[in-house]
Amino acid sequence: ETARSERQPSVPSENMTDHGEDAGEKQDVEQALPTEPKAAHSVFPKFQKYLVVSMVTFAAFVSPLSASIYFPVLNTLSQELSVSSTLINLTITSYMVLQGLAPMFFGVFTDQLGRRPAYIIAFFIYFWANIGLALQRSYVALILLRCLQSTGSSGTIAIGMGVVADVATAAERGTYMGAVISGTMLGPAIGPVIGGLLAQFLGWPSVFWFLAIASGTFLLVYWAFVPETSRKIVGNGSITPPRLNRNILDIIKRRKANSSTASTITIASTTPLQPSKKKHRIPNPLASLYILREKDISIILFYNSLVFVAYYDIVASLPHLFQQIYNYDDLHIGLCYLPFGLGCSIAALINGKVLDYNYRRVARKNNFTIDKRSGDDLKDFPIEEARLGAIFPMLYLALAAIVCYGWALEKNSQLAGPLVLQFIMGLCLTATFNSLSTILVDMYPQSPATAAAGNNF
Repeated sequence: ETARSERQPSVPSENMTDHGEDAGEKQDVEQALPTEPKAAHSVFPKFQKYLVVSMVTFAAFVSPLSASIYFPVLNTLSQELSVSSTLINLTITSYMVLQGLAPMFFGVFTDQLGRRPAYIIAFFIYFWANIGLALQRSYVALILLRCLQSTGSSGTIAIGMGVVADVATAAERGTYMGAVISGTMLGPAIGPVIGGLLAQFLGWPSVFWFLAIASGTFLLVYWAFVPETSRKIVGNGSITPPRLNRNILDIIKRRKANSSTASTITIASTTPLQPSKKKHRIPNPLASLYILREKDISIILFYNSLVFVAYYDIVASLPHLFQQIYNYDDLHIGLCYLPFGLGCSIAALINGKVLDYNYRRVARKNNFTIDKRSGDDLKDFPIEEARLGAIFPMLYLALAAIVCYGWALEKNSQLAGPLVLQFIMGLCLTATFNSLSTILVDMYPQSPATAAAGNNF
């Protein structure tokens, strides 16, 4: 602008004065005009947000539940299918492999085409896989259907984190993320309890019938009532979704729309919240791995993986160790998961509040104004301090509890000691994982499900 002004011809002083007065008057008039308020981050009412997050929490609960509810029936399946325990354990390995790979596709898919199509496809696959598992009586069918079951259920965690980014601003994201993470962490803890009860009283097929009924019910409720939330599709929720992304209530409202509603929709579609008109591309599963090129994201993902290793070491080793030390059967071993699951659930809910409180504290410290209505611009906000500031006490306590837990089991201590330590470990590990997952979504607000898929991998 300086170079451009130097090349302009000189102007007499009288004209410059008049022009300056006109410009000043024009500026005063512009300042007097009312400024257009910023659009809300989400127009969904609070009760609808609660419905969406509740459904997402259940969906996130399904994948780890499906993995752990299967443990009590391993010995029974090995005998009924006449295969070794090594071959039966391959069904666990195959499930875990697909649990890491499937979110890479669903994360990119949901960020491009919306949350509703991704959830419906995932649960449709999962529903029929469970029916097949309940009816199968061969090892080949078992391992193939377990892979299909994992494919359908595993993408729900990544999609859920995307939904949280859609409806919650950074200032309230901790609470909503806590709810979703509670489902993720509670599944491995109470799955063996449910599986043990069903297998002992109703037989092993009842485990898969239970999952089929639960997923079928979820699918019907979600299809009918849960709205599309993807910001690339509906903006902040004020844009009418395309036909593929509408629920049954959207369809009814659309049919009853009068001319005034139609004009409102036309006006809303011309606002800056209008989604992109680009053609949808085939989802690239490798897109979720591109984030590994970012050094800060790579560090978060690496440390999150260490937390999850500790988490699954505790969960996976419990049946063998408690059977060896305390001579418990499958049902009693399943009940021993309850303290760990209770700690996970409490941590996920409380830590979300802690994250939101710490966000407000850091904002006050930096004289940053929080905009809960439209969301905050985090470009100049120390989000790392807000999310990671409260992580270290919980992390150190978790490490101490893990050491004490190993020592207690080695010394064959009374049962109360390991159970109390399980509660502490579930509480602290879940709080750590929740904080790291929340900052991951904060750093990738435009493609949160893709980033979460990288976390799953």
